[in-house]
Amino acid sequence: MYPSNPRLTGKKLKKQKANSCNSGEKYVQIIRDGRALLLKLRNPQQVTAVIPKSKELPDNKVLVNWGLDETRVLNNLKIAAPSPIQKQYKWAGNLTPFTHQKTTSAFLTLNRRAFCFNEQGTGKTASAIWASDFLLDRKIINRVLVICPLSIMDSAWRDDLSKFAPHRSVDVAYGNAKQRREILAQGADYVIINYDGVAILADEISEGGFDLIIVDEATHYKNAQTIRWKTLNRLITSGQWLWMMTGTPAAQSPLDAYGLAKLVNPKSVPRFFGSFRDQLMIKITNFKWVPRDTATDTVFRALQPAIRFTKDECLDLPPMVYTKREVPLTRQQKKYYEELRKKLVMDITGEQITAVNAAVAMNKLLQISVGAIYTDDGNVLEFDIKHRYKVLREVIDESSQKVLVFVPFKHAIAILTEKLRKDGITTEVIQGSVSAPQRTQIFKTFQQTPDPRVLVIQPQAAAHGVTLTAANTVVWWGPTSSLETYAQANARVHRPGQAHKCTVVQLHGSAVEKRVYTLLDKRIDVHTKMIELYEELLD
Repeated sequence: MYPSNPRLTGKKLKKQKANSCNSGEKYVQIIRDGRALLLKLRNPQQVTAVIPKSKELPDNKVLVNWGLDETRVLNNLKIAAPSPIQKQYKWAGNLTPFTHQKTTSAFLTLNRRAFCFNEQGTGKTASAIWASDFLLDRKIINRVLVICPLSIMDSAWRDDLSKFAPHRSVDVAYGNAKQRREILAQGADYVIINYDGVAILADEISEGGFDLIIVDEATHYKNAQTIRWKTLNRLITSGQWLWMMTGTPAAQSPLDAYGLAKLVNPKSVPRFFGSFRDQLMIKITNFKWVPRDTATDTVFRALQPAIRFTKDECLDLPPMVYTKREVPLTRQQKKYYEELRKKLVMDITGEQITAVNAAVAMNKLLQISVGAIYTDDGNVLEFDIKHRYKVLREVIDESSQKVLVFVPFKHAIAILTEKLRKDGITTEVIQGSVSAPQRTQIFKTFQQTPDPRVLVIQPQAAAHGVTLTAANTVVWWGPTSSLETYAQANARVHRPGQAHKCTVVQLHGSAVEKRVYTLLDKRIDVHTKMIELYEELLD
């Protein structure tokens, strides 16, 4: 359930028709090297009356300084003036923005509080960075606080800031409360913090001069009864900028819109949740409510102002987008990972390293990372996968279509599948033990029916000859060491018949996983670097 986006796509930048309620020929023209707007209107006094420095000219024309304030006033008058970022900003960094990213950035600069509902994989992080950098350039804002999941603090936000705003100072608020306070006090242009960190440093944040708050994966604030929501609500002042970003604003229920709307535009929803629920839902029994026919329209009105691009609307996007999500190992995983690493160091002392024993050791480290390891006596030691599973759920919830999850080890498949099914996510499994007729039926059902939502696959069991275009998101629970398997598995979704652009998400929490993904991304078969990789990880 998504609100549509009020965007300027398809309109000419140089000369745009104004959406004025007045009749007659109307236009907005950019002049004076992008410093002024020339408007032609039937009633130019409507502009001169509210923009004092505007100048009325003959032939029903008005000259207006092209600034953000003036542009917002014009748009409030239903005169479609573009954001000055379109012509006055150099688009920092070494990469050229896509058309939809420019449009998104322009929208954000014109809205002090707004939603960005661009689909996962469309580059909304970059759009928000460019928009905020423009505001910093203009000294409209002084500091930016980015609130996001722990898994993307480095892999998405810090990395993207280095690409798209390399001239800005950036700090990531890691560590204990004292360390985080010290980081906040250093005065960086951008400070990145996770949701729980906000509650820890609420007082310091309120005094930290953050006049723009960007919330990524904003569905974490859908429940207005949580401490997390109440903390953020207290931090937001009347003059503060707030941009909330998510690809799925009401993925689980239309009621999810309430908490988000209360933060961005409180007047769009009733004061009390019960009143909003009654607007949206019909009570069937004491335990069952169903959406009204008007629920979609009600959610749309509540979640404004908003912009949304799907991947399929972004014609200049590549067909496959690759992203990384960092997942911290649990304390138990860290303990066993380090113990095994030290043991391997002792084992190789004075012995020749071969590709075979290096591969065996690497697999054991990878097994710990993804959730289960086979011990020397043949038993299975299971680890808590809550961190990795939480990130996977975030990706699934953000995905508009079905999802493939590639899991390299058999027992990890069993653990993950059990958790997904327990959470009510319809899931099927493809692995070596599934017979050929069973696989054929599962693939057919996945392609042709709404369920299952998720297909968990052992990579080598479905790497060739299978079309799974009902999905447009691939998640690697852990990496494979085979470049061929990796490429072929990703190609299951990117095949003839795929109607959507696709996203590949790599989950990693250990050094070995990160290094393997790096090799795969460079199109290097891990097997050819096994000894070198082994020595590097044990050094």
